[in-house]
Order: sequence, then C-alpha cells, then structure tokens
Amino acid sequence: MRTALSMMGQGNTRRVGLLASLMIGIVLIAGPVANAQEAGEAASQRKDSRPYDKELFQLAEVLGAVHYLRALCGADEGQKWRDQMRGLVDAEGASALRRAQLVRSFNKGYRGYGRTYRRCTDLARRSIERLMKEGRTLAKRILDTAG
Repeated sequence: MRTALSMMGQGNTRRVGLLASLMIGIVLIAGPVANAQEAGEAASQRKDSRPYDKELFQLAEVLGAVHYLRALCGADEGQKWRDQMRGLVDAEGASALRRAQLVRSFNKGYRGYGRTYRRCTDLARRSIERLMKEGRTLAKRILDTAG
C-alpha cells in the first residue's frame, strides 16, 4: 500500500526539503545577511498564518485518519478523503511551507492510525464515527472564524 505522503505528491515534499537545505546553506554562508533573512521569513510566516490554523491543521490530521480507517474498513470510496485534502491544500496552501504543514498533518493522522489499527475492528469503526464528528466540528469552527 502506498503511503499518504506518496499519494499527496512526494515530489512537492522533496522540493520543500531541498529548499530547506538550500536555506540552511545560505544562512551559514551569508553570515550577517542571515539575520535579515530570518526576520523576513518570520514576517512571511506571520503574514501566511490564519486565525483558524490550529483547527485547520487538526482537520487535515482528521482527514488523514479517516482516509486510512475508511479504506481499512472496506469503504468503497476510492480517494475521496485524499481528494478532500487536496482541495484543502489548494484552498489554504498559499506558500510551500503552509502546504508542507498541511500535508504533514494529513500524514500524521494517516500514519498514526496505521500504527494503531492493522484490521478493521469495532473500535476502528467507532473511531471513524468520532473522527467524522470531530471533522464536522472543526470545519464549522474554521468557517465561523474565517467569516
């Protein structure tokens, strides 16, 4: 079974890793310029953040968990939940860093439940129900906050 990371576009994750490596090299070489660059990056992160980010990243994690569990329990939905995540990334991933954070959250949910559940059990089905309810609550909070 392919991992959620490979399904979400491993090439993008590699590019983000490459960019991070390049940034580290620039900081080490640039010396005093690095402080200005770091200040600019911090300002960029603040500008890219939203008041509902906590809920947004939790929702991405829930989507990853639901994607894993629904497939494990035999739901014939194909890539429905991953596609929902892709839509979320498209709508909310204004920067490479933000997209990477969303994908990381999705994968955290997917992998976390993958480590816990190897087969569909009653507890797994109850987890799906709980996660679906949590996802609806988070989506409502995001919409209320976003206006």
